[in-house]
Amino acid sequence: MCGIVGYTGPDEVLPILIEGLSRLEYRGYDSSGVALLDPDASGDSSDGGLWIRRRPGKLSELKRVIDDVPAHARLGIGHTRWATHGGPTEANAHPHTDETGRLALVHNGIVETFAEIRRELIGAGVTLKSETDTELVAHLIGRHLVAHGGSLVEAVRIVMKDIEGALAIVVMHADFPDSIVAARKGPPLVAGLTADAGLVGSDIPALLAHTRDIYVVEDERVVEIRPGRITAWDLEGNEVVLTPKTITWSLEAAQKDGYEDFMLKEIHEQPATIRDTLVGRTEPGSHRLHLDDMRLSEDALRNVDRVSILGCGTSFHSGMVAKYAIEHWTRLPCEVDLSSEYRYRDPVLDARTLVIGVSQSGETADTIEACKHAGHWDAKVVAVTNVVDSSLARDADAVLYTHAGPEIGVAATKTFLAQVVALETLALYLAQVRGTMKPEVTGELLAELHLLPDKIQQVVDQSDEIRKIAERFADRRDFFFIGRGVGYPTALEGALKLKEISYVRAEGFAAGELKHGPIALIEPGVVAVGVCTKSFVRLKTLSNVQEVKARGATTILIANEGDREAAEAADVLITVPTTEELFAPAIDVVALQLFSYWLAKARGTDVDMPRNLAKTVTVE
Repeated sequence: MCGIVGYTGPDEVLPILIEGLSRLEYRGYDSSGVALLDPDASGDSSDGGLWIRRRPGKLSELKRVIDDVPAHARLGIGHTRWATHGGPTEANAHPHTDETGRLALVHNGIVETFAEIRRELIGAGVTLKSETDTELVAHLIGRHLVAHGGSLVEAVRIVMKDIEGALAIVVMHADFPDSIVAARKGPPLVAGLTADAGLVGSDIPALLAHTRDIYVVEDERVVEIRPGRITAWDLEGNEVVLTPKTITWSLEAAQKDGYEDFMLKEIHEQPATIRDTLVGRTEPGSHRLHLDDMRLSEDALRNVDRVSILGCGTSFHSGMVAKYAIEHWTRLPCEVDLSSEYRYRDPVLDARTLVIGVSQSGETADTIEACKHAGHWDAKVVAVTNVVDSSLARDADAVLYTHAGPEIGVAATKTFLAQVVALETLALYLAQVRGTMKPEVTGELLAELHLLPDKIQQVVDQSDEIRKIAERFADRRDFFFIGRGVGYPTALEGALKLKEISYVRAEGFAAGELKHGPIALIEPGVVAVGVCTKSFVRLKTLSNVQEVKARGATTILIANEGDREAAEAADVLITVPTTEELFAPAIDVVALQLFSYWLAKARGTDVDMPRNLAKTVTVE
């Protein structure tokens, strides 16, 4: 998500920070800032010896307020923020400082125990200047610095060991004029050295203009970076050895982490995406969920008597998956509508209707207008989006952020999975609030939900095998994707991915509907892709597969490991791990994404920027 860069060395630091941050703009952000050591400031100066500038908006806005830069500043940190706690304002932008103003910190990730730490610091008399979780970390390190003999490394280590959440942090202090301390607990960090300088960043492009000797900071490590030197420790305080890696990629390849395209990179990011989507939403030591941004009271949610989910394209498909979960777990009737059609069918709405608007960007015009229409009828509106302070989020009564991070590829991959998991988390929360599910059952489902990243990784690891399958069908023009239950929206999403990026005809159908018309199109040469993983209608789906196979279609089946019936019905079998039936789309669709990606690559199309499509659709 966020972009981080730091430098200590002989050169003027500000141009290096700005250049590094500009190379991380592809990650997406909504505010930016820098902190420099002012070598001419006295120790008791009002700014603590640090020169800090922050602005909401793009880097160009930050550049407009960069004046009176300290002469000879040779140490600094910079940040581009993708907002989580608190909107994209100057007060919430990084870097943040401790009580003394002499320590500055930037952060990528999220503090799970944000509310608890905030209460403790306020109770201890700390005056907070922002809404962020990041400022809390700065205060904690500042306090430990005093308590542990003035060692910045030791203060960072203790805080990182104790704190819960996903954090990559970079810290500077006016008392340490050539040292940067960084630490990782989840999100990535890299460091780089030259003969007389040290650098740190959240991604390789930030450093590539200065060095190709990169040190990947491993998880649960603290590093101290000085000019020409880097030292590392684990969170127990034991010194560890870092091994440099020489980067031979171009800048563009570095932005893609070595992947051929952003789409493939984002498919591979999906296990981490699901972890980020779930972070901080389970109360420690219990089976209960808490959703920080759900500004609707529990009484308001208990008063709901029906649910409407609105979305377009991929977001509509994630809403279809959520419908099954909401109705099954909460016993509330739930309908799913295309945002573009919703207002024009004159839907029945009132104050007891819960409307969930789903949009990756939060700027989809159809969804925004549909949610506004619902609000006019006093419906309660929840936004599910990936972008903090987007139009959809601002207008809604409550918001559930997916925390998928920036998605560059036009065809949605990781944002679809994040939407599915966020919506099913919301369904479980509704069941919890309304008392329609026993706590122990909720606990079992949450435990399975947290296993999804590892199971998704098992599918991602099959990329090369799926590539070989896809290449066999690169010359086919007609694909039918079929499924039943939650396999139906999975099939629709699989068909959408294939048509978006490969330009072949790909249609998704509820498998039981084939015999009511579409089966007339089945003939030799047609490829039928069936979603046949564990479900109460699995055997019925396999029967529908036999119907198309009998009429000459080639069958590719997505099935669970060890499924002998599916293996017998398939011409080609792709196996995936088993999970709770309602969670299966988050696993099954990854195999379909990879199939679509590799087939499109074999056909020579541009998978990152398909023709005629835009990432954010801001017109009706």
